[in-house]
Amino acid sequence: MKKKILVDLDYVICYPGFLKILNDFLGTDYKEEDFTEYIIDPIIGTQEKINEFYEYYLKHDGYKDAVLIDGAKETLEKLSKNYDIYICSACVMYGVERKSAKLFKDKFEYLMREFPFIDPEKIIFTNSKNIFKADVQIDDRLPNMLGDIKVKLLFDAYHNKNITEKELLDNNIIRVKNWKEIEAILLK
Repeated sequence: MKKKILVDLDYVICYPGFLKILNDFLGTDYKEEDFTEYIIDPIIGTQEKINEFYEYYLKHDGYKDAVLIDGAKETLEKLSKNYDIYICSACVMYGVERKSAKLFKDKFEYLMREFPFIDPEKIIFTNSKNIFKADVQIDDRLPNMLGDIKVKLLFDAYHNKNITEKELLDNNIIRVKNWKEIEAILLK
């Protein structure tokens, strides 16, 4: 029986088009390094403006031009020979929860297009990732990694740079900077 890996999509496998859509909406030129938090709603403004942005966002496909993170596809394909790969990605956008179905569709179509070796039955869309049990989890958000997981790999991203080594140690999490490091850990 193969061991199970839960792999996040956004900022682990690919850079979605979120920032491009945000810049188009605001008429700005933000870059990821301009942020240190995952939730960037405060820069948008009022709650009304935030809701307007999420409505705008859902009219676009943030995965049409998503940028694959270097090594993700090749490493996942290698890992799929030894592990059961489950893609586990959040899809409910707060403020527009009932309209989030489009995001499910966009993510699913992206995964089917880019990762034909991933079993579609092993794609999980949930914001509650901490309920799963697996052997390995690769994610970019600490709150997602609090479930019953043996090996926890935090993929380095703009919004997790401030997590201290002590926090990682306290939660039994290893920070990885790229897919080559993941391959070295999981395919020894």
